[in-house]
Amino acid sequence: MPRMNDDQLLRYSRHVLLDDIGIEGQQRLLASHALVIGAGGLGSPVALYLGTAGVGRLTLVDHDTVDLTNLQRQIAHNLSRVGQPKADSARQTIAAINPDVQVRALRRRADAALLAQWVADADVVLDCSDNFATRHAVNEACVRAGKPLVSGAAIGFDGQISVYDSRGGAGPCYACLFPPGAAFEETACATMGVFAPLVGIIGTMQAAEALKLLAGVGTSLAGRLLMLDARAMRFDEVRIARQPGCPVCGSAPQAT
Repeated sequence: MPRMNDDQLLRYSRHVLLDDIGIEGQQRLLASHALVIGAGGLGSPVALYLGTAGVGRLTLVDHDTVDLTNLQRQIAHNLSRVGQPKADSARQTIAAINPDVQVRALRRRADAALLAQWVADADVVLDCSDNFATRHAVNEACVRAGKPLVSGAAIGFDGQISVYDSRGGAGPCYACLFPPGAAFEETACATMGVFAPLVGIIGTMQAAEALKLLAGVGTSLAGRLLMLDARAMRFDEVRIARQPGCPVCGSAPQAT
């Protein structure tokens, strides 16, 4: 585990002052690798907070480019980067704040074969995508590799977040709650709209859950789905259990 130098001790001093994190916890963050799928509304605050908090390596995956309509909520980007790959834009923003973080920016779609490679090399995975197909592919890769997944979603004024951690054989995975074969209505912010701060709230919470997992702090959201109604600014919590017949983490898993 790398030892912090004087500059790092100063930069991360507010973490070091926290008894739950301290020097050892911060050094665990510095030695960690987080994989972030999506560098848009959720991925922006996720990537920025993981970078500023000192997660040593970040891999950012996004196939899209920055568009003017993104700037209402995707805070990792700016007007001068319209047309640039989102992953590259987010990497530049992180580098301007904390150049010590190693950021790998990949302009790729997160298909199953690539996810198997990326997830295996990560300590925690954050799903900041915007469609069920990608979420299921990310979840399956995490279950296969035994890596914790922090998943968030936001549309309109409604957001949700949970941690899916199947390590130990007790926790549910994403497919336990949203079965791959079920018919869920796919909505996009391009047609439904999204309240700008909502992605910041959910994305920041995703970053917090990932940092807790990496530093070994507190209790994660595993087994709980937290839902936010931003109109009333009300959180509701639903307990979720592992499903024995789940096609991904159940007793007879199958490729989805």
